[in-house]
Amino acid sequence: MSSQAYAGEALGHFLAASRWADIPPALRHEAVRSLLNHLGCALGVARDPAVTTALEVMAGFSGAPVATVIGQGRKLDAMSAAFVNCIAGNLLDYDDTHLRTVIHPAAPVAPPLLALAEQRGHSGTEVLHAFLLGMEVECRIGNAVSPGHYDRGWHITSTCGVFGAAAGCAKLLGLTATQAWHALGIAASQSAGLVENLPSAAKNVGMGNAARHGLLAALLAEAGYEATPAAIEGPLGWARAMGDMPQVAEITSGLGERWEIARTTYKPYSAGIVFHAVIDACLQLRAELDVPPEAIAAVTVAGDALLLARGDRAVRTERDARVSIHHNAALGLLRGRAGVADFGMPAVLDPALVALRARVTAALDASLPRGAARVTVRLADGRERVATVLQARGSEARPMSDAELAAKFRDNAALGGFADRADAALDALWALETAPEIGGLMALLT
Repeated sequence: MSSQAYAGEALGHFLAASRWADIPPALRHEAVRSLLNHLGCALGVARDPAVTTALEVMAGFSGAPVATVIGQGRKLDAMSAAFVNCIAGNLLDYDDTHLRTVIHPAAPVAPPLLALAEQRGHSGTEVLHAFLLGMEVECRIGNAVSPGHYDRGWHITSTCGVFGAAAGCAKLLGLTATQAWHALGIAASQSAGLVENLPSAAKNVGMGNAARHGLLAALLAEAGYEATPAAIEGPLGWARAMGDMPQVAEITSGLGERWEIARTTYKPYSAGIVFHAVIDACLQLRAELDVPPEAIAAVTVAGDALLLARGDRAVRTERDARVSIHHNAALGLLRGRAGVADFGMPAVLDPALVALRARVTAALDASLPRGAARVTVRLADGRERVATVLQARGSEARPMSDAELAAKFRDNAALGGFADRADAALDALWALETAPEIGGLMALLT
């Protein structure tokens, strides 16, 4: 697709013109994999206070109960359900990742689409198509402002997620190219989320708002609301207000031909994506050394600036643990795993993990690419062993298989108390493209 005068204009034409039949089969399958991964993550935290508290707050203001809140046995209005379900899908940092931008594409996009589809009776194919396009728009806009946008403190999954939600909802609503353009412009005025707040519940608010505000933007555009033409990239538009000069070609070039969403990766570990190579390296060293933890005198973890900026931190809470170089390294070396429970408060307070975390040091190595890590273990007897992981398990080079994603879904479902429904839900997800509506799937998730 050729470039248009405005980024929003090009995206609007792309959304309106896209046909499911023209989407490559591999990408159609990836949409199912991404949705499956997202819903499993949401089920896994069904009992978490961060989710149940958000549900109770939103329920006090909800309109007609038309959309399922995942794992709660309740329905809310579409915007409120989107808010809560987005929080649930992203809460554990266990969701999908677009590594170049560090956007988690599914969390802001899937919840408003599922809520809208449940309310209005859309088919599985329509949901998957809108879902794929919404995530594509989200990642392209993220590319256009990276890395300066994130470096300034904007939480890019929240700030770009609102565009993905608006784009997906615009497609599901059948908006014209011009209406979709306006929806994206309206979304530009509702973009927010701060990196400083990532270790706190305020992160959840930014994420939830990305989902519901994107839906609101599309509904307002459907009803006739308009935005200025260059709301995204104009001199006083979103991109320049929140970062550097945007690279507009990253948004508009090759639409429908080059797919950013094809680069989505999935997490085998319940931690920030940049820590997966740390875990892999420590698992390798644990197997090679086979020594008790007291034999480890020091551990040095080297990586790029993003790894250090995100992960060189004290560990006081579960949220800290999921984004800590020290905790992830200690888990790999001591426990030989990094599951959801390994980031809970019992693990945070585990004396053995606390002691080993204190012996971990972070070091900058700008020669290592994003997502890579080198771990050096020095033993008490003076021996050293080094492991370097350039491509972590779950990355583009080492993707998780369908079977591995299904196993992850079952594990998460069991955590949330839904083990008995996991296989039925998986069957419904793998067959979603042929489903005339999504009510059956949502009933399995309630």
